[in-house]
Amino acid sequence: MMTPAAVERDGRPLAGPTSGVEIMSAMSPGTGSLQRQPPRTGAVIALLLCALALGGCGTSHPSAIGNVELAEAQTFPYYRAYWVGRSFGGHPLVAADGQRDYINSVGDSVFYGDCVPGKHIVGGSCLLPLQVTTVIYALHSNSALGMQRNTVIRGVPAAVYDGGRSIELYSGRVAIDVLADTYSNALAATMRLRPINAPGSATEPLPPPVYCPGLSGPIDAKARAVMDSLPADVCQRTSAQLAYVNSVNR
Repeated sequence: MMTPAAVERDGRPLAGPTSGVEIMSAMSPGTGSLQRQPPRTGAVIALLLCALALGGCGTSHPSAIGNVELAEAQTFPYYRAYWVGRSFGGHPLVAADGQRDYINSVGDSVFYGDCVPGKHIVGGSCLLPLQVTTVIYALHSNSALGMQRNTVIRGVPAAVYDGGRSIELYSGRVAIDVLADTYSNALAATMRLRPINAPGSATEPLPPPVYCPGLSGPIDAKARAVMDSLPADVCQRTSAQLAYVNSVNR
């Protein structure tokens, strides 16, 4: 199991701190850049209205997700999507996208908690303690993430970035983006990941990816070994294909 020290350098997180999680989408296919995700559920809209009215929801909090919305998330049909349960760190699950709100390029998200007290809407975004987004992986380079560490979490390759507050895990056909307010919470959330719409346990390793993640920057020995052992030699084949394309384009 990965420890908090594994995402630090010289006892410090990889980058400077921020105060919370902006509602974000996963990687835009082909670009590798993060984009703000427009709130698409009633509960998240309520969070934004609360933040606007109360300057950060310091005296009012959204209700936990309703049974109907949760049932829709639990029957999401397109691929295995992930959550960390009905609550995290004392914060309830307050919204989930589900099939009705699904946008292929954005993915399927679950949202935990309230706007961080004392924070306001910035560029149309709300700061939350935790968001988990599952999206079909599109081949791209992670260079746009900035300073990052590549390692192994739950048996699969993972990129730790944004000072450790954001972690992207690569599993099956998807990428799982865990966006939190602190790196310890982000890491704790990865250890609780399990499917919301399929059988599975947080104590099991995640399924290995069927693609080769476009990791950027240093890759530790454990991550390199996992990448080299992915099914069907996918990383070796991807490297060979890229080398061929580069040679043709010279």
